[in-house]
Order: sequence, then C-alpha cells, then structure tokens
Amino acid sequence: MRQELDHLDLRIIESLATYGPRNLANVARKLDMPPGTLRKRLKRLLSNIFLRFGINVYHTYLGLKKAVVFAEAIPGYEDLLFKSLKMNDFWLYVSRCYGMNEGCFAIYTIPKGHENDFEQFLEELQKIVAGNTQVFWSTCFQSVHCLCNWFDPKSGNWDFQWNKWLEEISAEGTELPYTLVDPEEWPIKGDEIDVFILKELEKDAAISFVDLAKKLKISPQLVGYHYQNHIKNHDLIENFSVDVYHFDISSSDRFFFIFRFNDRESLAKFASSMLDKPFVTVLGKILEENALLGYIYLPRSEFAKFIDTLAKLIGLGLLKSYQYMIQHLGKTSRQTISYEYFKDGSWVYDHKKHIENLHNLVKGTHQKYA
Repeated sequence: MRQELDHLDLRIIESLATYGPRNLANVARKLDMPPGTLRKRLKRLLSNIFLRFGINVYHTYLGLKKAVVFAEAIPGYEDLLFKSLKMNDFWLYVSRCYGMNEGCFAIYTIPKGHENDFEQFLEELQKIVAGNTQVFWSTCFQSVHCLCNWFDPKSGNWDFQWNKWLEEISAEGTELPYTLVDPEEWPIKGDEIDVFILKELEKDAAISFVDLAKKLKISPQLVGYHYQNHIKNHDLIENFSVDVYHFDISSSDRFFFIFRFNDRESLAKFASSMLDKPFVTVLGKILEENALLGYIYLPRSEFAKFIDTLAKLIGLGLLKSYQYMIQHLGKTSRQTISYEYFKDGSWVYDHKKHIENLHNLVKGTHQKYA
C-alpha cells in the first residue's frame, strides 16, 4: 500500500521541482536541511511512490507550436483512435478520456508553418476513424508545483479551501507569466546538440554531463557549454517538471478542462489564482482567445465542490463557461521532443508520410479483423 506523503516530503518535492534535481546541495540549502538528510529522504520517496523529474521545454523558442486535440471515438474503435493519433511524428502525449468528446485527447508540438498540414491530418483522421475532432492552438504550458499550500502539517491532511479561493480570485493581479502570453513569433534558438540534450533532460533532469557526452559522442565540456550558453541563455527550458501523485491515486482523478472568460482581465485573475494551488498541474492559454486549458488533479470527494465553486464564479461574472473530460490513467502514452526530425537548424515535417501512416494503420487493422 502507498505510503502517504507528509509535509516535509511535499516541501522536498516542491523544492526539487522549483530548483531542479541537478544540484541536491543547493536544494538542501534552500530547505535549510543537511544534504545527507535530503538524500536519505529522497531515496525513501523514490522507493515508495511514483516520482519522476524532468524538464518542460519552452517549445516556442524551438519553432514549435503547441496543439491540444480532443477526438471523439467511434464506438468500438477507441484503441484504433488512440494509435491513430500517434501516426503524426510530433505528438507528445496521447490519452484515453471520458466526458466531452469521449475518446482521446492528445498534445502535439507542430513546426511553425505546418499548421494547415496538421489540421488536414486531423480532417483525414475524422474521415476514417474518429467522430468530432477539435484542435486548440495553445501557448506553452505553465507548470504548477505548489504542493504545500492547503496541506495542514499538524493534522497531516489536506484542507481544500474552496471559499477562500473564491474570494482570492477577484483580488488577484492581471499580469500573466510569459508562458501564458500569446507569442509574437516562434524563433528557432537551438541546434541539434541542444535539442538532443533537451530530449534527454525530459527523461531525466538529473542526467550527468558525462552520460550526455557518451550518448552524443562529444566531450562533457562541450555538453556543459551547450547547456550553459545555449539552453539556459536562450531560455529553452521553461522549468523543471515533477510527476507525482500527491493525492491518493486510488481515490483521485485527472481532468483536462477548458475555462472560457468574458475578457482578458478575468482570465488573468483566474490564472494567477491557480498558480499556487495543489490541484493544478499545468495551465495553457488558447491562442487569440480568452480561454485557458487546465490539467487538474483532484480527490473524487472534492470534485463536486470544485464544480460548485466554478458555478459560483460564473454567477459572479468571473468565468463564462467550462468543459472537462476525465483522463483514463491506465491508457496513456508520452514521448519526448521529436529530436530525430530536427536537421540542419530546421524541422522536417513529412505531411505525406503522416497521412500514409494513418491510412496504413487503419487498413491493416481492418484486414486483421476482417
């Protein structure tokens, strides 16, 4: 049975997400904790819970435009739809879901200039294997790693303060983090070595320069140069990421929400209020719309209260509407940035191959069960 997290565990995970796992001595200083104690605690955590540290790439500065897709499944073709969404090389995440557009949702990073090609891929998908399909072009995602808020260290329990959150929203500021501001351009600020390093850091943010050098067949010094002078100086890393189920996974669910607002001010206040809440995983903004995408993680016992709070926000005029779907945690796939398609400073996007892959998959599946 999973061991519950205590307040110190949450502080450690939150600090590792904030400062990164590459320098544990620095994290220990931030926590005012002996490095040996931190390492011992972290070792225990890694052996008792699912905990994975990576990075969030700032895809905008690699010329990649984020797309979130909701695809309705034709009954009986759910698994085929799931596989079909991965026939485009630039997928990042695909998951089965229930609720709005019951079927799948997927996240892609599409090279700038190929938006029409990608939408044609989705149109073809809808013709042969999917029902209604929607695509939302988004900013990069803002990760939220604030785990200690709403946790009572004395009782060791969570205290979901929905009424307090409701009061906070109208008092919030209207300045958004840069990740939730529509970009003016999508420049390519990295080279092939940078993209490869980013791919490896997505899998393990603590990987050493020595191990990276072996994979790249270059010197550790050159890896360090690219990390400091290219990746960090060009802001190719948005922040560190942490995957952890801080609520009991057996009685909690993940949801993907679309929140719509009457104006930018309401959007900004709502977004600002979410940046320190333990039920928020990531936020994104739909481009050119007053709408947010939110990845939410909540105990089932609190979900109705969350929905009630959203209804009150609509009544107050702070929220226009919302939609959501429930994620199927047992049916998900993820992959890193598609580094193998970055050549000579640009992305290779083979639209014809994506369409052929899609048709071959569907044709092969039909023949198998004919």
